[in-house]
Amino acid sequence: TRPGSPQGGRDHRRAASPSLSLSHPKIWLPRTLRQTYIRKVGDTVNLLIPFQGKPKPRATWTHDGYALDASRVSVRNGEQDSILFIREAQRADSGRYQLSVQLGELEATATIDILVIERPGPPQSIKLVDVWGSNATLEWTPPQDTGNAALLGYTVQKADTKSGLWFTVLERYHHTSFTVSDLIVGNSYSFRVFAENQCGLSETAPITADLAHIQKAATISKTEGFAQRDFSEAPKFTQPLADCTTVTGYDTQLFCCVRASPKPKIIWLKNKMDIQGNPKYRALSHLGICSLEIRKPGPFDGGIYTCKAVNPLGEASVDCRVDPPGPHSDCLESIQSLI
Repeated sequence: TRPGSPQGGRDHRRAASPSLSLSHPKIWLPRTLRQTYIRKVGDTVNLLIPFQGKPKPRATWTHDGYALDASRVSVRNGEQDSILFIREAQRADSGRYQLSVQLGELEATATIDILVIERPGPPQSIKLVDVWGSNATLEWTPPQDTGNAALLGYTVQKADTKSGLWFTVLERYHHTSFTVSDLIVGNSYSFRVFAENQCGLSETAPITADLAHIQKAATISKTEGFAQRDFSEAPKFTQPLADCTTVTGYDTQLFCCVRASPKPKIIWLKNKMDIQGNPKYRALSHLGICSLEIRKPGPFDGGIYTCKAVNPLGEASVDCRVDPPGPHSDCLESIQSLI
């Protein structure tokens, strides 16, 4: 018996409680995976997700609520992380992936949205609607397949039959009709249109079946006894304005086409207020094509925009609604920065 200790005394030290060695499970989701994770078809997906838990928790993955396809997706679970790996991503791999870390009745989960995209298909068709002066109006239909991503717009190209070379007229245009101007008198033109998304342009493009022949204006001779034809007409819009939504940080373009003789005066209005001379806007009018550029639109640039054409024979106007940047605009910029 040790001095100062009663013989047969009880040891008052207690064993550590098992609950003190238990660490609740927790997942540390990287910031880059808190928004949609975008990859191109054929890219590798390799996601490392750290977690904690003591003793080692059980980590499991699901895809859209179902077990993973082991033939396409492989998982490696370590002591403090889990790795999701896809060697060559396909569009079918898109969806919502959920990591669950369980420790007894305790559980932590994290969700990752993966989007696998590719180039869009071409527009389904294109046709030459009208040829007048040195202008040609085109119409086309959207592609059946957008490549699993939103379209960024269309690229319009022209080629004259003499050279056969293609030149870009317009890029990232958001409508399905356009009037090509400043064509050379005496030439004949073909046109084609590509669709574009975040992966790039469609691999092919439909070409107009008809040629646009830009002919010289016929000489009108005044014959005695016959009255010369009067070509004067009041303004008439041949292509209206289209509603659109602005994107933060990007200029917005509004287009329309008007026909009139004599040449009309073009006036742009916002919510019925004249915006001529406002440095926020840049208005152009050439050969019947009217455009308005809204520079770096902000929350207060939404509203009803009107293009009015006036000549001595009358006036005409067209309207469109421009919505201000929404909450998805910032998301779009974030997604683009990842690519």
